[in-house]
Amino acid sequence: METLYYDYRGGVAPCPTKCWVLVGVLGSGNLEVLVESAPELAGSFAVEVVTSAAGFGRIWQAVLDDVWTRWLLADVRVCINDCGATPSVVALRIDQALEEFTT
Repeated sequence: METLYYDYRGGVAPCPTKCWVLVGVLGSGNLEVLVESAPELAGSFAVEVVTSAAGFGRIWQAVLDDVWTRWLLADVRVCINDCGATPSVVALRIDQALEEFTT
């Protein structure tokens, strides 16, 4: 297991309709994504990834950079539990969670 941390700044705090959202299923080739409001982050978009596939930090960084450019959020914490999901599934699940969180 590997734990990775990413932090982005410069986004806008959303007005979420929920305090938190959980999407996905932790299982082979998939992941679960928890998104929660976190005003204590003082403008940060913080992501924690716990993954069973160690050594893919650069791939995670690329996928999360892409997600960040689409959403530009602040005061949001994203926690990901991964069981070997592909980058496209990762992006899909994060977008799904953020969409549900912000609408």
